Amino acid sequence: MRCVALLRGVNVNGITLRSADLKKLFADELGLGEVQTVLASGNVLFDAPGVTAALKKRIESALRERFGYDAWIVLETQAQLAKVATAWPFERIDDERHPYVVFSSDAAVLKELLEQAGTVDANVEQLKAGKGVLYWQCPRGSSTDTPVAKLLAKPRYKAGITTRNLRTVEKLIGA
Repeated sequence: MRCVALLRGVNVNGITLRSADLKKLFADELGLGEVQTVLASGNVLFDAPGVTAALKKRIESALRERFGYDAWIVLETQAQLAKVATAWPFERIDDERHPYVVFSSDAAVLKELLEQAGTVDANVEQLKAGKGVLYWQCPRGSSTDTPVAKLLAKPRYKAGITTRNLRTVEKLIGA
């Protein structure tokens, strides 16, 4: 099964991981097959028997041990990412907005985020629940200062979510 590890907080805030080092960890140290990194933002594709909590924990432990940072990942199948991308609920061609998908390994965290966001000003940004994700769209240049962006950045959610641009998700599907 083709799996995707979405690493949180990689190549930001002083946590720099080279793609070659990530590939080596997943292939040589974890023994996963057909390892491929995509972009320099912590996306690793690989073959494994399936997505399990044990595999997630094993990858996070290996990342912590090898690279010395507090690693968290979201683990999905490539097929699930395809479903997520296909279900994008907003206008797909919009040069004035960034399209993001918020991933979490915990459905309760996504529900809490949606509740905490409350009513979103659609003139500024959009937020909608999907199957196992949140879809978020915000103005270009504002992906760190909108109300939803500030909510997603709270330390409480550090271990529970990671965000990817929809175009990155689509690259992961096609890789």
